Amino acid sequence: MHEEHPLTPADERPDDAGPDASQPAYDRFVEGQAALAGELGEPVEPPRPSRKSAWLAMGAVVVALGLLWLAPGIGNNAAQQPASSSTDSEQPDDATIDPDAAVDALASGKPAPLQFTMQDMNGVDVKLASFKGKVILLNFWATWCGPCQEEIPSLVELQRQYGDQLVILGVSIDDPLNKLKPYATKMHMNYPVLVGRDRQDVQDAYGPLFGIPVSVFVDRKGKIWKRHSGIASREQFEREIKALL
Repeated sequence: MHEEHPLTPADERPDDAGPDASQPAYDRFVEGQAALAGELGEPVEPPRPSRKSAWLAMGAVVVALGLLWLAPGIGNNAAQQPASSSTDSEQPDDATIDPDAAVDALASGKPAPLQFTMQDMNGVDVKLASFKGKVILLNFWATWCGPCQEEIPSLVELQRQYGDQLVILGVSIDDPLNKLKPYATKMHMNYPVLVGRDRQDVQDAYGPLFGIPVSVFVDRKGKIWKRHSGIASREQFEREIKALL
C-alpha cells in the first residue's frame, strides 16, 4: 500500500500563492501531480489560479504596458519629437523683437487722434484738428535727445520747401517752457513747437513712446499713413511726404 497524500483543492488555495514561482517549478509540480494520479489510478487536475488572481495578473500587465507607453521616446512622445534637431540660431528669440517696430506697424491706417488742443511754446492754443486736410508730420522729441537734434535741420528745410502743403508739429515731450523757447530759437525751428510735458493723454494716443524721436505722418483724410520710431534722414522724411501730397 502506498501512503495517501492529502490533496488541497484548488479552490481552497490562497489567491496569492504562485505569482512568485518560476515556470520550471510549476512544471515539476504538474509532473508530480501526474505521477501521483498514476499511482492512485484517478486523474488529478493541476491547480488553476482563482478568478481574483487572474484579474490581478491582467491588471499588472495593463499597468506595465501603460508605463512602457509613457516612457520617454515611446508612443506619442516620440511622435512629437522633431525629425532633426535645430541649432539655437534657428529658433525665434523673443528678446530680439523690437517693440517700437511692432507699435509702428499697428498704427498705420488708423484714424489720427486729432481731437487734442495743445499750447505752443508761446502759450497759444493749437487745435490739431484745424490742420485736417493737409499733410501733417508730428515729431515727438526733446531738447536733451541727440538724434532729435540731428533731425531738426531736415525738418526746418522741409517745412520751408513745402510751405502750406505740409504742417510739421514738433511735440516736446518733457521740456519746460524756459528751456524750450531758447532752444527752438537757437535751432531756427520754423514750425509750431508744442508743449507735450504733462500731456500723457497725447503721448498715449500716439504711443506708447518707448523712445524718441518718433515721427507720425498723417494723410489729408486724417488717417495715420506711417509711424516711424528712431532717427530719420531728410530723404526718408521727404519720401513719405511726397507719397501723401
